[in-house]
Amino acid sequence: MTGERERGARAERSAADDCEVLIVGGGLVGLTLGVALASAGIETVVVDREAPARTRGEAFDGRASAIARGPQQALAALGIWPALAARAQPILEIRVSDGQVGRPASPLFLHYDRAEVDGLPLGYMVENRDIRSALHAAVASGVARQGRLRLIAPARVEQVERGPVWAEARLTDLSAGGGARLRARLVVAADGPSSPLRRAAGIPVTAWEYRQAGLVATVAHERPHHGVAHEHFLPSGPLAMLPLLDGPDALERATGRPVHRSSIVWTERPELAAALLRLDDDGFAAELTRRFGDSLGRLALIGRRWSYPLALSYARRVVDHRLALLGDAAHRIHPIAGQGLNLGLRDVAALAEVIVEAQRLGLDPGAPQALARYARWRRLDNLMLIAVTDGLNRLFSNDQPALRLVRDLGLAAVDRMPLAKRFFMRHAMGLVGDLPRLLEGRAL
Repeated sequence: MTGERERGARAERSAADDCEVLIVGGGLVGLTLGVALASAGIETVVVDREAPARTRGEAFDGRASAIARGPQQALAALGIWPALAARAQPILEIRVSDGQVGRPASPLFLHYDRAEVDGLPLGYMVENRDIRSALHAAVASGVARQGRLRLIAPARVEQVERGPVWAEARLTDLSAGGGARLRARLVVAADGPSSPLRRAAGIPVTAWEYRQAGLVATVAHERPHHGVAHEHFLPSGPLAMLPLLDGPDALERATGRPVHRSSIVWTERPELAAALLRLDDDGFAAELTRRFGDSLGRLALIGRRWSYPLALSYARRVVDHRLALLGDAAHRIHPIAGQGLNLGLRDVAALAEVIVEAQRLGLDPGAPQALARYARWRRLDNLMLIAVTDGLNRLFSNDQPALRLVRDLGLAAVDRMPLAKRFFMRHAMGLVGDLPRLLEGRAL
C-alpha cells in the first residue's frame, strides 16, 4: 500500500512543478544542503531572496569563516572543497589569551598546535564570498548531478501550506514579477535568524541580545602570521585575529610585495563600535593596535568595515510537520569561538544523511520518523555549543581582577593537561561524537 501511494505521488509530481525537498534560503548553509541532496539524486529546489551575482560581490559581506576539520571533510566529500583549497588559509595554531586595553596580554595562555593532534591543519580560514562562488560553481558545473538542483533567485516565499503528503509554497519572482507554486515533500527553513517560516509554524524561540556588536574587517600587517589564529579576550568582548592568505589585492600590486592579511572579528559595546566605525582608517588601525598589540607589526585597514549586532537564539524544536530548521533559523551563537558556520554545516551533514537514507528505503523524507531522527541527532551538539559560547562570553567579558586571575590560571592549567587539551582541540575541529558520514569525509 505504501509503495502504491509513493508511486502515485511521484506520478502526480511528474506532471507538476514539484520536488522532493524545498530549501528556503540560499546562503552558505542552505545552498550546501542543496548540493548535498542533489548529489545524492534527490530533486531539490533552493529559493533565495538575493540575486546570486550580488551575493558574490565584495560589498555584500566582508566576513571570513573558520571551517573546522569535520565540515571541511564534508565539503571535500561533496566536491566543493577543490574550488576553495587555493583560497583557504590553513590554521596551524590557535593562541587564546586574556588581556586589557593598552596593556600586554597575560603571560598565562592556552596554545593549540596541530602537532598535538595529527599534524594536519586544525581548520581553514576562507572568505565568505569565495565559499559562495564555489557553491554556485558547483551548481553550474554539475556537481549536483543530472540537473536535480534548481536555484530560484531572486525570489521570495510568500506562504507555505503544509498538508498531509505535500507542502505547497507560493513564490514571487523579485526580478520579473509574477508568481508560481511549488510542492515538496519537505520544506527546509534556512532563512536566517528571524526565519519567517519558523514564526509561521509557531515554533518558540529563546533569544537575547548581548549588548555587543561585532566589527569585521580585513587588515594588512608587516609580519607574517604563520597560520596562527589569535583569540584575545578583553573586558568588552573577544578580539579575534584570524589568518588569511597573503594578497592578492591592490596594495600588493602597487608595492610588489606580498601583503600579509588577517580577518578581525572585534567585539565591542554598540556605542563604542559605532564610534570606531566613524574613525578614519588610520584611527581605526591605531585603536585595533591598542587592543591587539604589535606582535604582527604595523596594522593597516584593507577595504570596508562591517558591523553586526550580536545575539543568541535557539529554537525550542528544530522540526515540525513537513518542516526542518537549518543553520541560523535553528540557532544563532556568539562568534567567540568561530563556530557559527561549522554548527550550520553539521546540521547539513545530519539532515542530508537522514533525508538520503529515508529516500533509499522508499520512505517519505518529510515523515515524522525521519525528522525526529534529525532532531535527536542535533539537539545535544547544538545545546552544548550554545552553552559553551554563551558561558565563555560571560566569563571573559568583564574586568574583575579576581575573576581575571582565575581565567588566566584556568587557561594555563588546560594548556598543561594533554588529554583535556586534545579533547577540546578535537571538539573544536568537529571530530567528536556521533558523526554523520559527510563529517567523516564519506559520500552519502
